[in-house]
Amino acid sequence: MKKALLVISFGTSYPDTCEKNIVACEQRLAAAFPDRPLFRAFTSEMIIRKLANRDGLHICNPQQALTELAAAGYEDVLVQSLHVINGDEFGKIATQVEAFRDRFNKLELGLPLLSCHHDFEQLIDAMQAQAPQLAPDERVVFMGHGATHHTFAAYACLDHMLMSRDLPLLVGAVESYPEIETVISRLKRDEVRRVHLMPLMLVAGDHAINDMASEEEDSWKTQLANAGIAAEPWLQGLGENPLVQQMFVEHLQAASQRQEEVA
Repeated sequence: MKKALLVISFGTSYPDTCEKNIVACEQRLAAAFPDRPLFRAFTSEMIIRKLANRDGLHICNPQQALTELAAAGYEDVLVQSLHVINGDEFGKIATQVEAFRDRFNKLELGLPLLSCHHDFEQLIDAMQAQAPQLAPDERVVFMGHGATHHTFAAYACLDHMLMSRDLPLLVGAVESYPEIETVISRLKRDEVRRVHLMPLMLVAGDHAINDMASEEEDSWKTQLANAGIAAEPWLQGLGENPLVQQMFVEHLQAASQRQEEVA
């Protein structure tokens, strides 16, 4: 039976960031499943078009990738999402994968990064591992994407768990709660002098470069400076973190075990 591994991410148009984050996760997954050739799909049609127009690079969306795998005679496919939360983007992937179930003998989907309580605990360990040494009046602020989907609460949950463990790490979100204003209020209350800004995203893409680290008036770096708090941005996506890579491997292993139990 022909087997395949399909790794799906939102995607990025930054080549260096792609190599450090997406490729790094793909290679870690491929190493864990050496009997399966690796295939890639992006969910962002905007990024797919940009790469095609700018670089002449063809990247499939999930439906195209699954169609091509079926046409090539693959019968046993494991799919892993590199998304952070179970939001709208992952919901679309799950629906698309389900629609192809009758095209394969075996088809299983690995869950996103934050899918159960244990995932939150593991991610906190990963966040601590990449944090620099901090003085008492320093903190690390992680910028999440946020969502209109109800799973935006994952960011607040993660922040609350960090707070309950009295760790010098905070979480904010660009497009939902906790907002940067809430984060700044907490930092000022605790008389924090300096923060390190890090993306809570798979890749350090547009949000990290522009919304987090730029000199623009509404960037997090600038808003923190205006509040009297120095900010040092780190353009390092979660995909660079070996502990995060391992979490994706474990999620796909769980999907593979589900597949074996059904067989």
